Amino acid sequence: MTARGLLFVFILVFFASCSNKTFINQEGNEQKIHQLISQMTLDEKIGQVQQVTDGFFGNEEETKQAIRDGKVGSFLNITGPERIAELQRVALEESKHGIPLLFGRDVIHGYRTIFPIPLGMASSWEPDLLEKAMRVSAVEASSMGINWTFAPMMDVTWDPRWGRIAESCGEDPYLASQMAVAMVKGFQGDLNDPTSVAACAKHFVGYGMSEAGRDYNTTYIPETLLRNVHLRPFEAAKNAGVLTFMSAFNDLNGVPTSGNEFTLKHILRDEWKYNGMVVSDWGSIGEMINHGFAANRKDAAEIAVKAGVDMEMATTCYTDNLKSLLEEGRISEELINEHVANILRVKMEMGLFEKPYNQMVSTDTILSASHLELSRETARKSMVLLKNTNKTLPLSKNIRSLALIGPLADAARDQLGTWIFDGNEDDSTTPKQAIGSILGTRMNYVAGLEYSRDKSTKGFEKAVSAAKKSDAILFFAGEEAILSGEANARGIIDLPGIQTELITELKKTGKPLILVVMAGRPLAIGAEMEMADAVLYAWHPGTMAGPAVCDLLFGDFSPSGKLPVTFVKGAGQIPFYYYRKNTGRPATSEDVVSIDDIPRNSKQLSLGFKSMHIDYGITPLLPFGYGLGYTEFSYDNLALSSSEISQDETLTVSARIKNTGNYTAGEIVQFYIRDKVGSITRPIKELKGFQKIELNPGDTKTVSFELKASDLQFFNGRDYLVEPGDFDVWIGPNSEEGLKGAFVLK
Repeated sequence: MTARGLLFVFILVFFASCSNKTFINQEGNEQKIHQLISQMTLDEKIGQVQQVTDGFFGNEEETKQAIRDGKVGSFLNITGPERIAELQRVALEESKHGIPLLFGRDVIHGYRTIFPIPLGMASSWEPDLLEKAMRVSAVEASSMGINWTFAPMMDVTWDPRWGRIAESCGEDPYLASQMAVAMVKGFQGDLNDPTSVAACAKHFVGYGMSEAGRDYNTTYIPETLLRNVHLRPFEAAKNAGVLTFMSAFNDLNGVPTSGNEFTLKHILRDEWKYNGMVVSDWGSIGEMINHGFAANRKDAAEIAVKAGVDMEMATTCYTDNLKSLLEEGRISEELINEHVANILRVKMEMGLFEKPYNQMVSTDTILSASHLELSRETARKSMVLLKNTNKTLPLSKNIRSLALIGPLADAARDQLGTWIFDGNEDDSTTPKQAIGSILGTRMNYVAGLEYSRDKSTKGFEKAVSAAKKSDAILFFAGEEAILSGEANARGIIDLPGIQTELITELKKTGKPLILVVMAGRPLAIGAEMEMADAVLYAWHPGTMAGPAVCDLLFGDFSPSGKLPVTFVKGAGQIPFYYYRKNTGRPATSEDVVSIDDIPRNSKQLSLGFKSMHIDYGITPLLPFGYGLGYTEFSYDNLALSSSEISQDETLTVSARIKNTGNYTAGEIVQFYIRDKVGSITRPIKELKGFQKIELNPGDTKTVSFELKASDLQFFNGRDYLVEPGDFDVWIGPNSEEGLKGAFVLK
């Protein structure tokens, strides 16, 4: 064997020895991979690292010939199970090596049965529910031939201006990690099952920190912040066996992530021992030219292939340049072999070499009754009750008349949210339809505004008239689906259009006013909350939005969702996140002076010399973890198993929770800690656990959390370490309230 061959075998053996929960790479598989690669031509290897869009090679026969010639490893956005089966048949039976294809599709929060946007699902704080939802999504997608999805997105973000916050699980790395693991498990299931769909951890890494919340924008993240926050969900997904990673669009600290050796090689491969596949985001390799990091497409290909991107999505920097880069001695064939091995490994782990290409799951599963019921349950548990003055909600189904108003009350497409390539608005049940089925002619429906950005007042008069003759007003506010998602950043995050003006007119009627907000981001709705008697935040709830809203509005279930992200008072308060640092001059509520209270001719140099906004104060509109229900829960009897623990001991922290109201309801009990002194400054609070419990009226439950010294680990710029010292703990209903205790780590 040549020196090159020996080196390649060593690389394969090294990767095979690496610990990975999914990639239990048996020696037999690695031998098959090595044997396949040894038989492939350079052109065939380059074909494996290429993902192309539908129609790239021309007509159908030209596409089949390209597959026979080994010019492609994956297709993007090919649809139709019969067509996909035929192309897979050609790959397995008519190509020289019989290497199967990956068929990728964005199945983000449902295929045809659409679930709430991921930010909404995260509001359920139920990982098991997300796993079930993504399992349904995989079953439906795989029935159409799809075997790879570009989800879940696990970018942590503090910026509601960013359109892709809709795809995220919010601001907290612990919650995002739990949800990411659940979604990976849901998509992938049993890899030997025909319903398994490969998941993709995206966007690696730091994309959620794009400046000003603008998509594709630059990010600067110090390594301490990168490791303590943004890498954590990705490492959790890796440990859960995610089959693929996606490099992001952004540059990270001056290096585009599709050419970033520090993240793709040093962290992902060397530290985490990951031996799956990395795919670029759409066109992100060539975009390194725009970033000013590559002079041309050949340079971009060289940078990306050396950094660790195995497959190029959609564009052809690799196809056009890898051979010449090899001929010029700028890269080695062993490097190409490594990337091909990573791709083949995924295909083998999925069993694509053995799975019958024509044995798709029955399409009868699409929009099945059980799938729709799960969508309804998920939507119901994702909605967050933000206000309920004088127990305005729930409404009685015997109400004499109800005014149903607002641009989102009957918006079948918009309730589905962003990233629903295969969702169909005709499958949706809108709030108007669902409420109408309950109230019939007792529902007085007037849209008032045609869509969320509508600025015409022509519908105001009819809307106010309907409100005046009704016992209560139900207003569906929010933003259309097109206003969130990729490339839909907003600088102003108030309700768009003149919805607030219409709400103001409806408030003047004196009737109870209930707002249901459908949106892809947390909006600045402080003024609207002041006017409303009750506010239910529904996000974009998916196919079964109408029935799910009715379940809560009419009291069949109590709302149980909690916010996975802080609600700010306005865009000027961004970024605002609960685990912020204390600063050297932290302000208290007593320090706050309102801008309106400052004397006209004040000669003071400053108002207290504290860290605060004189117009927003020091608190957000609503804190992380916040959410109400139709009952009340009391927290008492906080207990710690010890006041001191050593590095090898476990601390148990518990509290007693009682349902003191009149409704059976769920409560999400949250566990936070604070490391009071560290070798770098530490957050004022960090989520370390949560549990959802359900209690009948009058019932009590003791909820316990276990804390190990390893749970207190952080990266201080040099090492990951656990530092002895004083710690605070809280058990409570959100990040600002709760029972407080303390312990010492020796």
